[in-house]
Amino acid sequence: MARRRERTPRPPRISRRTAALAALCVASIALYSTLVPLQTLLLGTPLPLSFILGAALCVSPLLAIAHPRWAIALFCAAAFVLPLLVVPELATHSPWPWSVPALLTFVLFVGVVTFVHGARIGAFPLIIGVIVSLTAPLLRPDMVATAGSAGSATADLIVTSSIAAAMLLIAALVSGRLRVSAELSREKEHSALEGSRRALVEERTRIARELHDVVAHSMSVIQVQASTARYRLPEIGEAATAEFEDIAATARASLTEMRRMLGVLRTEDQSAELTPQQGIDDVPALIDSIRRAGVEVGLVIEGGDAASAANPAVQIATFRIIQEALSNAVRHAPGARISVRLHADAATIRIRVHNAAPPRTPESHGTGYGLRGMRERSELLGGSLSAGPDDDGGWTVEASLPVGDALTTEKEIT
Repeated sequence: MARRRERTPRPPRISRRTAALAALCVASIALYSTLVPLQTLLLGTPLPLSFILGAALCVSPLLAIAHPRWAIALFCAAAFVLPLLVVPELATHSPWPWSVPALLTFVLFVGVVTFVHGARIGAFPLIIGVIVSLTAPLLRPDMVATAGSAGSATADLIVTSSIAAAMLLIAALVSGRLRVSAELSREKEHSALEGSRRALVEERTRIARELHDVVAHSMSVIQVQASTARYRLPEIGEAATAEFEDIAATARASLTEMRRMLGVLRTEDQSAELTPQQGIDDVPALIDSIRRAGVEVGLVIEGGDAASAANPAVQIATFRIIQEALSNAVRHAPGARISVRLHADAATIRIRVHNAAPPRTPESHGTGYGLRGMRERSELLGGSLSAGPDDDGGWTVEASLPVGDALTTEKEIT
C-alpha cells in the first residue's frame, strides 16, 4: 500500500505590517542615498552637513511610526536648515528650496504620519513644512534675486505643497478604508462568536427542557407508583413495602438533583426548539401510564381527525404540554382527580388539564421550569397558555395552539 507523502509545512507568510515596514525602510535608504550626493553636488551643501541633515530627513518617516511628535520636530528642523546651506551659483540652476529627493521625503513623511496617526496629526507636518519652506526665501533673498530664480522657487513651493496635500488626502482615505475594513472584520468575528454562543445556549435550553419533560415525568411516575404500591397491592409483604419506599425516596432525591441541574442548564434569554417526539395519537398511552400509577385521570378528545391532521410541530407541543401538566398535577396534587380535555377543529387545538384540590398538602413546590417550558412551546407556535389555581383549590392549565400550516412552518424555520 502506497504511503502518503507528508506535506512539508509552508513557511509563515510575511504580515502586511512587516512588509510595509520593510518597504518604508527601503524607500528611506534609497532617498537618503540619493539626497546626500545631489544636495552636495547640485546645491553646494557641505558633505558632512548633507549627511547629518539628510539622515534627519530620511529617518523621520520611520521615527513617526512610534514617536510622531519627535519625528515632526526633527523633520521640520532639518527642512528649515537644509535650504539655507546652499551655494547660490549652484542652487539657482536646481530645484530650491526643496530638492527632488527632499520633496519625495516630505511627501513620504506626510503620508506615513497621516496613515498611522490620522489626518489631524498628519496636517501638522504639512502645514509646518510649508511654513518653514516659505521662510527660506526670506532668509536667503540672494536665491530669489532674479525673476527667473524667484519664479523657480515659487513653482517649487507650489508643486511641493500640492503633492504633499494630495498625499495627505490619499493617506487619510486609505487609512480610513482600512480601519473600516478592520472594524467589519472584528464585527464579523464577534457575530460568529455570539452565534456559536447562542447556539450552545439554545442547545443547553433544549436539553434542559427535554430532561424536564421526559426524564422528570418518568421519575415522577416512578415515585408515585412506588409510594402508592402499599395501597394498590395490599398483599405485598413488609420487605417489598420497604423496597418500594426506598425506590420512592430515591426517585424524590433524583428529582431534586435534576432540578438543580436544570437550574444550571436553563437560561432566561433563550427560546426553546422543538425536537420530534410523541404526538397527539400518543396521548391515550400517556394517560394509561398515569392511571397505572394509581391516579384517577379522565380523558376527552374531541375532533380526533382534525387533531391527527395537525402539523407535526403542533402535535409535539400538544403532547408535551399535556405530559407536563399531568406531571405537575401528580407531583403537586397527589391523590387529586385529573381531567384532560382536548378539542380540535380546523383552526385551533385547545387543551385543558384540570386537577381537583389535593386531599393532602404536597411535600414540596416546583421551580417553575415546567410552566416556562409549556409557555415556550405555545408561544413558539403563535399560541397562548395560562395556568393558575381555581376557586375550589384545584389547578387548571389551558393552552390554545393554531393549526395553520403556514404559521407553524414559519415558526419552525425561525
